[in-house]
Amino acid sequence: MGAELSTGQRVARARRRAGWDQARLAAAVNRSVSWVSKIETGRLPLDRMSVLGQLAEVLGVEVIELTGQPYRHETSDLDSGHAAIPGLRLALQQATMPGGAALITMTDIPTLADLTARVEAAEQLRQDARFTALGDVLPQILRELVVLCDIAQGEDVLKAEALMLRSSHMARVSSNLLGHHDLGWSAVQRELVAAERAESPVLQAAARWDLCGVWLHEGELTAAKDMARRALDDLEPHMAEGDASVRSLWGAMHLRAAVAWSRLWDRAEAESHLAAARNVAGELPMGGNVFQTQFNAVNTEIHAVEVSLELGHPRDVSSRAELVDVMGIASGERQSHFWVCTAAGHMMNGKAAPAADAILRADSVAPQHVRNRPIARNLVDDLRSTGKHERTEEVRRLAGHMKLG
Repeated sequence: MGAELSTGQRVARARRRAGWDQARLAAAVNRSVSWVSKIETGRLPLDRMSVLGQLAEVLGVEVIELTGQPYRHETSDLDSGHAAIPGLRLALQQATMPGGAALITMTDIPTLADLTARVEAAEQLRQDARFTALGDVLPQILRELVVLCDIAQGEDVLKAEALMLRSSHMARVSSNLLGHHDLGWSAVQRELVAAERAESPVLQAAARWDLCGVWLHEGELTAAKDMARRALDDLEPHMAEGDASVRSLWGAMHLRAAVAWSRLWDRAEAESHLAAARNVAGELPMGGNVFQTQFNAVNTEIHAVEVSLELGHPRDVSSRAELVDVMGIASGERQSHFWVCTAAGHMMNGKAAPAADAILRADSVAPQHVRNRPIARNLVDDLRSTGKHERTEEVRRLAGHMKLG
């Protein structure tokens, strides 16, 4: 029954459970009673993670209680890898427990070269947002890496642990997308262990970047921005070396910080981190993707659109979106994210037609990504009840695919 509730209905349920009336919730989030009423009845969409996070914090619940994740879909393709969750959970348990390798029976030990090729292929599935296909291969990759990391010696330790970090990152992304945030935490814990075992500042930065991602998904904004700041401080001594990986991670960490500060509604801090990321991105390759960060100039501007959205500045969303060469980034997931943010900005501006165009474009690029995102689902739910426009029927069909009622 709970899975059929709208986000607004879940807010109302959490409020009633806390024993609050609408006036008390309105005061807690510095809003009007009318705003709370519109949120709870669905007349006003929850179109920003910053607002969802604030409501979850004051009501004392996890963000997923308000979003209703994980969502399930009718076809295995659109179910986005849910079928792989049990296998992924077991593989991560074996990867994080002491002596986990002893629990895995394997007749042929894979080589580093073989696993490197398979991890690279899996990373392409992750960037293409093909999470069902990724779920088909990732648990086995993780199990084999558990064994390989256990027996690696010398220089192979760094190589094996780097592959474990990259694979655990993919597990983290899949888990957070589907709403299994506890599993995302297990994945990033293994990344942190990989960095420690390899004694690598680069791997440590990559793991911390992903840790910030987990906390952003969970709405732990103070933890996310504090970790980003600490990671930047630790990277600072290595910047003079001119290593492209270090510089990319430095820039990517600034983008994490920008998003965290934007969700805390601090424009000055968010824009400061964006500016720092732009400075670095201009010195690096256009197609940069160190440790799956997609840190490059295009992704920096996609983050600028997201920052304006979270700050609640829809005109800036539109003006910044016009400057993004979205086809210049080789990631369906990032392209789709851009179109979702653009759609949300149009809706905040009261422009339903371009919002519908944007959300449908996002879905055409990466449906498995869009249909599992709370903000995208809220947008589609709002668009189907908005005044008629040229793509009303397409939006209604998408709402049906999302099982929005």
